[in-house]
Amino acid sequence: MSDLKGKFAVVTGAGKGIGAAIAARFLREQAAGVAIWDYDLCLAEQTAVQLGGNAVAICCDVSDSAQVAAATQATLAAFGRIDILVNNAGITRDAQFQNMTEKQWNDVLRINLDGPYHCCKHVVPLMREQGYGRIVNISSSSANGNFGQANYAASKAGLLGLTKTLAKELAGKGITVNAITPAMIDTDMMRAVPEKILSRYIQIIPLQRLGTVDELAAAALFLASDDASFITGVTLPVNGGTFIY
Repeated sequence: MSDLKGKFAVVTGAGKGIGAAIAARFLREQAAGVAIWDYDLCLAEQTAVQLGGNAVAICCDVSDSAQVAAATQATLAAFGRIDILVNNAGITRDAQFQNMTEKQWNDVLRINLDGPYHCCKHVVPLMREQGYGRIVNISSSSANGNFGQANYAASKAGLLGLTKTLAKELAGKGITVNAITPAMIDTDMMRAVPEKILSRYIQIIPLQRLGTVDELAAAALFLASDDASFITGVTLPVNGGTFIY
């Protein structure tokens, strides 16, 4: 069983949903501490309280380099080091391309791609100095392209390119960099989809159900653990077999 004994982690966008589930799983697997980075401090604090004393809430808009720098220093003040970085924060602003505004495009790229860039830019030097690190990027099956999601697909495909490049550059420094591409996970966003459309989504999943945030968290745990110490630059699909055919 993978465990994170003695390790300190940062999970972005961890106030709720997938990020909160990853933070909870890390703590169950003996992580020494998890920093809940979220732009909504109230939400982050509520989650930290629920998770217990080894979780700390830190306000951070990952699209703002200055805020990421401040969050990194606040995490160091609390833990003394950062061993694991999970780039999970993300948004959608869906529209068909001909109707997509420049703001919709920029907002998504700013959070979903610039955000991981800023987080890596500030955290990687710490990992290089300590000679150890695990970076897990939460991408999406939409990186392959998805109707009405040109902005989201571009951001998540870009994140896969960043993952593979950093994996090559950091392999000699004791740092692994991997990505997860979930599809159709049971989150608040997915529950907002009209039932008729959701039913059609489920029909194309070979396992015939949505994935759970806990199943995605288990994948993140594996890639963040020393059980995956000889794995870097990979993309791990968590999608119920959606692309088997």
